[in-house]
Amino acid sequence: MNAFPNKFILILLVALTACSSCSKPDAEKFFNTGCSKYTSGDIAGAIADFNKAIQIDPNYVEAYCNRGLVKDALKDEDGAIADYNKAIELDPKHQFAYYNRANAEVNLKNYTNAIPDYDKAIELNPRDTSAYLNRGNTKYRLNDYTGAIADFDKAIELNPRYDKAYTSRGVAKGRLNDYSNAIIDLNKAIELNPRNAEVYNDLGSAKWGLKDYDGAIVDYDKAIELNPNYTNAFSNRAEVQALKK
Repeated sequence: MNAFPNKFILILLVALTACSSCSKPDAEKFFNTGCSKYTSGDIAGAIADFNKAIQIDPNYVEAYCNRGLVKDALKDEDGAIADYNKAIELDPKHQFAYYNRANAEVNLKNYTNAIPDYDKAIELNPRDTSAYLNRGNTKYRLNDYTGAIADFDKAIELNPRYDKAYTSRGVAKGRLNDYSNAIIDLNKAIELNPRNAEVYNDLGSAKWGLKDYDGAIVDYDKAIELNPNYTNAFSNRAEVQALKK
């Protein structure tokens, strides 16, 4: 039964950090144009401008953080980590640097390395729901489903409408064969975001776990309706249909 495949929901820092400490106007000018180029999709131009900002001011923490984020977008995780390392060296309390370095480590599948950075990001900002979500998903990848659920609980406590946290918690509960409570969480995720095909697939898998094959098929049908190219939903539906024969 492939009801609950390993999955990972990674919330990136999608807004570039703003300049809070730069004292050199030319560096700030390149920093701001780098941000504008990144948001408009000019990745190469953004890198070039952040490079110039750092050349002018080698202690420009936010420029290192944002250049790291752009390198993340280019799948240059090692380069991104080097920039986050420098940002943390210059400012050991820079929460985004720890958070994004953890995300880069996750992208490299260095899950055990990511956990301490998420810990530090949460220490610096205990209300960062994305940090709890990502740490929980990292624990999930390490098969620590109970620890993952504790992080999802906290994310939901902070934001009761956080559909991704309900989804992740439901999937983790499914891994513990707690299908009934998984269904409650996944239904809540669907209530908050009814267009997510993956959640219907997960809900079908939880019903499969309870041997509610008809209910599972209905959910796989919905997942396929929302995403006609969803091969995993087709596969799961076929397996459940075979079980009914």
